[in-house]
Amino acid sequence: MEHGKKMIACRNCDTLFHKRILTGRGEIACCPRCGSTLYSSASRRINITSSLTLTALITLLIAQACPILELVADGITSQTTLTGASRVLWHENMRFVALLVFGSTILFPLTELVALLYVLLPIRAGYIPQGFNRVLRTIQWVRPREMIEVLMLAVVVAMVKMLSLARVIPEIALFAFGALTIMLAIVVKFDLQALWELAASLSAGA
Repeated sequence: MEHGKKMIACRNCDTLFHKRILTGRGEIACCPRCGSTLYSSASRRINITSSLTLTALITLLIAQACPILELVADGITSQTTLTGASRVLWHENMRFVALLVFGSTILFPLTELVALLYVLLPIRAGYIPQGFNRVLRTIQWVRPREMIEVLMLAVVVAMVKMLSLARVIPEIALFAFGALTIMLAIVVKFDLQALWELAASLSAGA
């Protein structure tokens, strides 16, 4: 194997190839033996991921601004946002839980989405932003600490348990978090290595 060249195997016929960087927009590498797709150009994936990341960020802001649930019990109606729930936990001296909820469901997802847009948009425009490597390492550190899906499970369990005590009405934020869970699952699949490779090609062409 030539030094410095990465190898890739075809998923269908297991043939090995030297992987090269695809710089053309929409370019796709195909296996010459069986014709199956090996991988697509980073620019194509960046376009899709940029749009999805921006949509996820808007959805996250909506989810934070709107109530999650509305409870009606004995004629009294109450509702809260996720930020409000974290604030209540803090004032009830459950500060560790409050920080856990705030970090895993608000701070970390927001950090990843903003950081991704910070690197994706300039790379898409053809230049490398300042602090590029540091931002990508931050994203790698944050990703395992996001727990939006755990929040969704906890809310569903809580809804089931509260049905016998009060009328539970799902609000906009609950649906927004559901959509956000799906979008984040797709965004997380984006391989950050593709950004490093594209940044290397941009540096070489500068």
